[in-house]
Amino acid sequence: MKTRHRTAPFSLLVIATLGFALLAIPFLGLAQRTPWSSFAQIATEETVMRSISLSMIIATSSAFICVILGIPLGWILAKVEFRGLKIVRAVVLLPMVLPPVAGGTALLFALGRKGFIGEKLNSWFGITLPFTTAGAIIAATFVALPFFVLSIESSATELDPKLEEASLNLGATPIRTFFTVTLPMLRSSILAGIALSWARALGEFGATITFAGDNPEQTRTLPLQLFVALETNPERAMVIGMLMVVISLSVLITLRGNWLGRR
Repeated sequence: MKTRHRTAPFSLLVIATLGFALLAIPFLGLAQRTPWSSFAQIATEETVMRSISLSMIIATSSAFICVILGIPLGWILAKVEFRGLKIVRAVVLLPMVLPPVAGGTALLFALGRKGFIGEKLNSWFGITLPFTTAGAIIAATFVALPFFVLSIESSATELDPKLEEASLNLGATPIRTFFTVTLPMLRSSILAGIALSWARALGEFGATITFAGDNPEQTRTLPLQLFVALETNPERAMVIGMLMVVISLSVLITLRGNWLGRR
């Protein structure tokens, strides 16, 4: 069990306080300017509620896809040695450091109507992704998946291999061992990865607007609604911004209190 110090050196405390202030002051400024008297009224407007609903659908769908794709990918990166591993890991984590607009541009050239894959999807199956809700889900998953994979890979690297070896020695197949032994040990990391990827998908803006566009009915999520409100209605922008802060903060507080740091 980890132990915590009750005191800290004064110099470290001062520097840490400055770091915290740099992160906290903007949110305090937003809270101070938010028109709380009309908060409920603005937050329940039809356009805002539509954006909230759309954001929840996109973030939840994205988190589901991250679970399906991210668990095998994270486990392989942690447990399997193969040629080009470093390159694969770098590509998987690239969306974390790549500007979202650049990621959206890459998606557009690959999955757009004239993209090398999107053109075939359109001509063969009649599937068009840009400027649709499905496209917004793809864009959100593109930026959120690395967070889930990193959570799984970090935890899988630390797993004690003796339990998996014991299962194999008792006659269980590798896939049965994975589902009955490995996955239960990764439970905390899976939950943490879901929360992180969901929160990241909820706040995605750059890749969404570049690849999926700003369609009020299909792709205008809360971040896009905030962007529009900044140009037309500052009060609404403040309320939407504070709404996003409250939702994201709630997720992160729950995440830190229940899953991170526990095995």
